[in-house]
Amino acid sequence: MPRMKTETFLAGDMSWLDSDHGINNSRTDLLDISTFTAGTHYPNGFIPSGQPVAKVGGVLVPYTSAEATTTGAGVLWGHILTDQQVVGTNDFAVPVLKHGRVKTSKVPVGSDGAFTAPVAAAKRVDITINYV
Repeated sequence: MPRMKTETFLAGDMSWLDSDHGINNSRTDLLDISTFTAGTHYPNGFIPSGQPVAKVGGVLVPYTSAEATTTGAGVLWGHILTDQQVVGTNDFAVPVLKHGRVKTSKVPVGSDGAFTAPVAAAKRVDITINYV
């Protein structure tokens, strides 16, 4: 049939969530796929649920957890709520959790090799997330 398309959906590992608070209030933002690396951020073709992101220039980019970085990618905007399939090179909208409870040990590996919950107020100005 013409214009048929096959899609794969994963259930995703949402064990990083410590409660369901905030799920219904996640916001939609545009993800800049050019800032994510296939082998690091989506080795299986999906950006995993829980991926920490920053907002730079109006689009989402991988979050940098280095505590001294308090501008641009060093300011946590939230976590991608559900697995997101990467198809092509076009930017796409994703749901972002900006408040709730998150298990730090279960957050997928960030862009710099590990996720560390932000301590400095300057790194978490736009979120209200309790990290446990």
